[in-house]
Amino acid sequence: MNKWQRRTAYYLLVLSGIMLAYAVIYDYGMSVFEGEPKTFLHSLQVVVETFTTTGFGSDSPWETPEMNVLVIIMDTTGVILIFLALPVLVFPTMEDILSTTVPTSVDDSLGGHVVVCTYTARADALIAELDAWGVDSVILEPDRDTAVELIEDGYNVINADPESTEGLTDAGVDRARALVADVSDEVDASIVLAAGEVGDDELTVVSVVEDPDSAPYHRLAGADAVLSPRPLLGRGLASKVTTGISTELGDAIEIGDDFDIAELPIHRKSELVGKTLSESGIREQAGVNVIGAWFDGEFRSPPDPDAELDNGTVLLVTGREDQLQTLKQLTLSRVREFRRGETVVVGYGQVGATVAERLDEADVPYRVIDLEQKSGVDVVGDALDPDVLRAAGLEDARTVVLTLPDDTTTEFATLVIRDESPETEVVARVTETESVQKMYRAGADYVLSLASVSGRMIASTILEGEDVLSIDQQVDVIRTEAAGLVGQTLQEAQVRKRTGCTVVGVERGGTVITDVGPSFRVERGDELIVAGTDQGTNRFRELCR
Repeated sequence: MNKWQRRTAYYLLVLSGIMLAYAVIYDYGMSVFEGEPKTFLHSLQVVVETFTTTGFGSDSPWETPEMNVLVIIMDTTGVILIFLALPVLVFPTMEDILSTTVPTSVDDSLGGHVVVCTYTARADALIAELDAWGVDSVILEPDRDTAVELIEDGYNVINADPESTEGLTDAGVDRARALVADVSDEVDASIVLAAGEVGDDELTVVSVVEDPDSAPYHRLAGADAVLSPRPLLGRGLASKVTTGISTELGDAIEIGDDFDIAELPIHRKSELVGKTLSESGIREQAGVNVIGAWFDGEFRSPPDPDAELDNGTVLLVTGREDQLQTLKQLTLSRVREFRRGETVVVGYGQVGATVAERLDEADVPYRVIDLEQKSGVDVVGDALDPDVLRAAGLEDARTVVLTLPDDTTTEFATLVIRDESPETEVVARVTETESVQKMYRAGADYVLSLASVSGRMIASTILEGEDVLSIDQQVDVIRTEAAGLVGQTLQEAQVRKRTGCTVVGVERGGTVITDVGPSFRVERGDELIVAGTDQGTNRFRELCR
């Protein structure tokens, strides 16, 4: 019995008791005060008429003041009980009628889908990736209010317990392609165990863990893949520091033999700062092809030749390794003075610890700020306090890496750093994808979203046969067939105009073709290598269906 049913039962019980009591009193009053004895059934009828305000029948008017007072009290009691019935009975009933219906199971025809337990920012990014690949997904959400909100936002949701075999069965796990457990380390393990009872051998079970040390237990529970996005995010942030103070290319993505694609941020005091793209001579000096660029957090492909390059610009380029190395030299600062404390790491959780580990490996000096005193922390305090930042060497720092778990705090810390040391580069992590643009407006030079990294990481695990080449970068680089473009040239397909993406290469018959100009014609069986933002590559997949 639910809450509404209990309230209704209590109300009806109390109402019946009051009406019977008044019927007894009325029957007594009519005999004693009015001298007109009535049957008990007649007395009960009069009470009902009084409570419902439909009239008083043949008994009115009454001669004695006692009976008139009794009727007044009955009438008042009836009105009060009617008003009490509104919130107890009427309003909940109307709310149920008008509210969104939340399904508790999926349609029997649904199959080959991905069951996501439960809704998080990471799940949102994953679902966007799955939608782009044409893979159905179902969110298994135990909280009804959250499930209602998700349904109203257009998600496919069922309201059930992801830890129960009944809930997973209702989600069609026995017909699903994969299951993703992403709640907490303990709950995820419980979900994995339940999935082992109802899922078949074809089901891929992915568990997302907060603590990498708990991964063995999830594998023991039956998970096919155990992912920990935070260390990957930390490595991505660290690479922007370690490659920023050396000529090592770092995280270029190999497209074909001696042909790579890379993100190269322009550092402060680089000779490219202040020049337009056409004035920079990048093409002439390095021989690379600039296929896109981030300006103040906005990705443009192709970039405007008159767009001015600054320390916040990140170039997306293709070329041979030696050409990318040459451009790397151009993007670096002309001043090569490295002092202890040149890199300040703010936050020493999983991401911060991974950043510090990578900086140690690259022999890059750094200092760590954290709210708690622990091994590896150099300065204890709040990073929003300018004195704490100065104590960590902010004035001499070339780069600050923000690895704070709260996006609002990260945004404010960026503003404080910008005010205290305008020339210091800010590399940051955020949790929500929506926070990326705000971080760039606050003055960050390079931002990675945990949600985007997690979504790509999980998608690349689930989507076997589909190649997600970049995970820990701002851009998405994918390799996919393009059935919808077969027979068209890239110019005819208007890939850049319609999607904002760039085709950087095509694999045909085991050979990667990198000379893919506007006149290149797509043939059946070609695998196109495409670079762009998450939204852009999603639009490209839609175009190619």
